[in-house]
Amino acid sequence: MAEFEPKIVAFVCNWCTYAGADLTGTSRIKYASNVRIIRFPCTGRIDYMLLIKAFDEGADGIIVSGCHPNDCHYTSGNFHARRRWIMFRSLCNFTGIDTERIKFSWVSAAEGARWADIVNATVSEIREKGPYTEYHKVSRHAEKEVNHG
Repeated sequence: MAEFEPKIVAFVCNWCTYAGADLTGTSRIKYASNVRIIRFPCTGRIDYMLLIKAFDEGADGIIVSGCHPNDCHYTSGNFHARRRWIMFRSLCNFTGIDTERIKFSWVSAAEGARWADIVNATVSEIREKGPYTEYHKVSRHAEKEVNHG
């Protein structure tokens, strides 16, 4: 039987992480190809409902990554994203969504090797956890509660 290959969705900042991922490729640093990148102007612009949608569409893991603190091209977008992540994590814990499947990181445009390490570590961790079938159980239960509650 073939080894499970997780589907990872990465929501990244255009200015730092996306540029770092590009550097990874141009530097020919090898990393797992399981990640599909969705580029945003800033992590502060990411609607965290998109993370829920990613799980709903079959993602097994998620990476959210942007500029290091105090290096945001929009001054404080990454601080905004971090505050929202803390609130979103609490919501996930309350609803039963596995927050260990979501990685939040900072990667600069000069850190191509760091991006490769984050991707490889995330893919390895999610591969060990297996497919995220529990999400659909949680979402079906929540839907029943809304419809019958």
